[in-house]
Amino acid sequence: MSFTDIYSIAGSAMTAQTVRLNTVASNLANADAVSANPDDAYQALKPVFATVYSNTQLTTRNDSYPNAEVRIVDVVQNKGDAEKRFEPHNPLANDEGYVYYPDIDVVSEMADMMSATRSFETNVEVLSNVKSMQQGLLRLGEGSR
Repeated sequence: MSFTDIYSIAGSAMTAQTVRLNTVASNLANADAVSANPDDAYQALKPVFATVYSNTQLTTRNDSYPNAEVRIVDVVQNKGDAEKRFEPHNPLANDEGYVYYPDIDVVSEMADMMSATRSFETNVEVLSNVKSMQQGLLRLGEGSR
């Protein structure tokens, strides 16, 4: 596996986690969005990831080592039921006095945000370590002069 493969894998993971953070931000921003009927209530967004495998050939041996990148397949709406609340003084209340809130678990979204952030930071560390390894290789060449 070459350094460019590592950069590609870590980069794809960081892109995926960025999409995940964007969907979490959207869900949290709309957690208290009120609607007049359940069909108009905001529906939480969830990214769908897929693993894409590929093989790289080593030049010194005929073995091949698989590597895998993550790809964003789609961003789908979570089909949860809107929460019905009795708020007769709300301007969006229907004739019976009810409004509808999205089915978003704020605690779950926060946990998802923390997980995505940590995954992103881990991949930044991978890239930093690869850069350090490459610089170390360059310094080896400087010592022979």
